[in-house]
Amino acid sequence: MSQALTAERVGNYVVTPLTKSTDSGLFAAAVSIRRGMHDRVFRFIPHFASDARATQYALAEGRSMVLRNQLS
Repeated sequence: MSQALTAERVGNYVVTPLTKSTDSGLFAAAVSIRRGMHDRVFRFIPHFASDARATQYALAEGRSMVLRNQLS
């Protein structure tokens, strides 16, 4: 998985989008959500035609999870 150059701070969390090229040429999206020394990584089902779109999706989903307090 490749990590985006920028992570985004959302409250007490750091949200970092991750992408990976698949065998079919599409891109898979994931997100790391970190607080302190602990992080959780979430992988998403949709695949995308571009790395940029996968990154945008992962960041938006991670941000939404933090803001809606869906981490427990």
